[in-house]
This record gives sequence, structure tokens and C-alpha cells, in this order.
Amino acid sequence: MENKLSKILIFGGTGYIGKFLVKASVLLGHKTYVYARPITSLTPPSKIHIHRDFQSMGVNVVHGELDEHDKIVALLGQVDVVISALAYPQVLDQLKIIDAIKVAGNIKRFFPSDFGIEEDRVTPLPPFEAVLEKKRTIRRATEAAGIPFTFVSANCFGSYFINYLLRPREQRHNVDVYGSGEAKAVLNYEEDIAIYTIKAADDPRTLNRVVIYRPEKNIISQFELISLWEKKTGQSLNKVHISEKHIVELSKTLPHPRNIPVAILHSLFVKGDLMSYELEKDDLEVSKLYPDFEYTTLDRLLDIFLVNPPEPAFAAFE
Repeated sequence: MENKLSKILIFGGTGYIGKFLVKASVLLGHKTYVYARPITSLTPPSKIHIHRDFQSMGVNVVHGELDEHDKIVALLGQVDVVISALAYPQVLDQLKIIDAIKVAGNIKRFFPSDFGIEEDRVTPLPPFEAVLEKKRTIRRATEAAGIPFTFVSANCFGSYFINYLLRPREQRHNVDVYGSGEAKAVLNYEEDIAIYTIKAADDPRTLNRVVIYRPEKNIISQFELISLWEKKTGQSLNKVHISEKHIVELSKTLPHPRNIPVAILHSLFVKGDLMSYELEKDDLEVSKLYPDFEYTTLDRLLDIFLVNPPEPAFAAFE
């Protein structure tokens, strides 16, 4: 039986979660390709640095646009697995990737850009629901095309939301609490999300399945997170409650796209959508699939923040 590692192509590899996916792919021994926009005089220095970082790791960076169909088809012929980490504004552009995969005909697995809430099991406020409906469109198009897939429900990016909820770099005395503060969420370290995803790429158990990232020690409420942080820092934070009514009203009155983050906060931390459904015996939970991988618990992740808080990256929520 052949155990050769798949060659992996990542779209959106220079984006937030994409960077982690690329590094995980290289770390786990896969020949790794990234399809990225060409560098121009308008390319931010941070993106140029990422490109150089990838090249130093041996990543094959191919420059192009998503509408360059023939170029993408040719590149697909060199790889086995396609992972999309395109950001929300480009969700429906994945239809172009699906079209190219159909033409190429050789892709063994496609991971569309989910990496969040399990969209087929929740119904959030309208602005967030519209986002999820676009993601569902990509899922249904993948299934209809007969493309082998794995759908990833990674829940919350741990560093991202710890930065957003606690603002550790700002050393604030006040902390916002959305709703009651008691709804349970799931916060997973981005590096772990990436490792789990790459592990799933060659795993026959995840073929044509949804994989849910819900490790037991990463399930936490806002109150529990704040309490844990207070114990680690020795400080006492003043909790400023933002009512569900106010959040719902903002989701109705803020202009698009500013209404989307508000609706996401409601879904995750007020309504508790991440834990609104029970895992059934046939569900694939990632920490059970890979029990030998020592994932980063929230307790350990907060220790990382104590020593060197990662740079925040929540511009969309501001």
C-alpha cells in the first residue's frame, strides 16, 4: 500500500489562517504550493515578507488571479489536494476553483474555505446567515460536482478571539461581555487548526465528511475565560455587559459589512451556536481522530499570551 504524502495547493495562503496552513503543510512533509496574487507596487510590506518566508521554507509560490482558469488547471495537474483559505469577500470566487478542479480531474481532496462555525447546523442573525449561505453554496457546488471533499468546522480561532475579548496588549481594566457571558464557545489555537487540517488531507476517514474541531479542554464561556486570565495575571477586570438586545439592534442598524461582525459575536458568544448541537456517534471530532496529537489547551494558550501576546488581527471587528 502506497503511503506517499499528497502534494498540497493552498489558495489564500498569505491570509490569516492560510499562513498557518502553509507552515503546517511544510512541517508535516508535504510538497506545498501557494497560489497568490502577483506582487505589485501596491502589495503591503507584510505580504512581501510572507512571500519571502514561504520561499525560504521551500514553498512553491505561483502568482496569478482567480480568473486565470488555464493557469489554475495546469497547476492543479501538479498536486493532489486543494485547500482554500480565501477570506469572506472571495467566498463565491471558489466556484472558479471548483470549475478548474472539474476540468483537471485529478484532485483527490478539496477543502473549501470553511474553518469556522458548522454552517449546516446553525441559523444566526441575518447578516451572518448571509455569509454562511455563501459558504453553503460552495459546499453544495462541491458535492454536486462530485469532487472528493473534506469540510472543516474549526470553530473559533483561539489567538484571534483571545486578543479580541481580553485585549491583553492594551492592559485594560474593563472587559466587554457579550450577553450573559455564560454561553459556551470553542477556541482553538490556529497552529493546531492547521496541523489537524493537514493531517486530515490524506486520511481516508475524513473523505466526503465534515470534521468538527471541538477538543474538550477548549470549550469555554466568556466568564470562564476572564476568570482564568485574572488568575494568571493577578488582576481583577471590570466586566462591562453589552446586552443581547443592543447587539441584535446593532446587527439591524449598522451598514453592511459592519453589521456582520456584530452578528458573528451574537452567534458565538451570546447564542452559543458553536455548542448548540450535540455530536452524534457518526460525527468526526478532530481530537478523537488524532488522539496522539497534543493540542494546545486554552490554559496553555493563555500562558503563551502571558509571555508574548501574538499581534492582534481583528480589523474586521473594529
